[in-house]
Parts: sequence; structure tokens; C-alpha cells
Amino acid sequence: MSKHPSVEAYIAARNAGNADAASRIVAEVTARYETRTTDGSELAELLDANLTTPLASKER
Repeated sequence: MSKHPSVEAYIAARNAGNADAASRIVAEVTARYETRTTDGSELAELLDANLTTPLASKER
């Protein structure tokens, strides 16, 4: 479990196969990091989640 809600939301989006939401979360976290409104731990956890959580396929 992450200490960052954004990482939990990212994992949920990937598990749901929602690539658009996952991409939006990455963009938001990256923007916060670039403007130094967050430290690197949020971005590091997001990277770890990206490497360990496969994008599920959406069922139609």
C-alpha cells in the first residue's frame, strides 16, 4: 500500500485497464514533481507501480 493516494489511483486505473486515467495521473504527478510541490518519493512509487502493475485489458 502506498502512502500516496495518486499511486493507489494509478494502480486501480491500470488494474481496470484504464490507460487514459493512468496517463492523466502520471502527467499530474510529473507536473507536481517538476514544480517541486512534491518530493521524489511520489514519483518513485509511481515508477515502481508502473514496473510491477501490468495494464489489464478492458473487457467489452
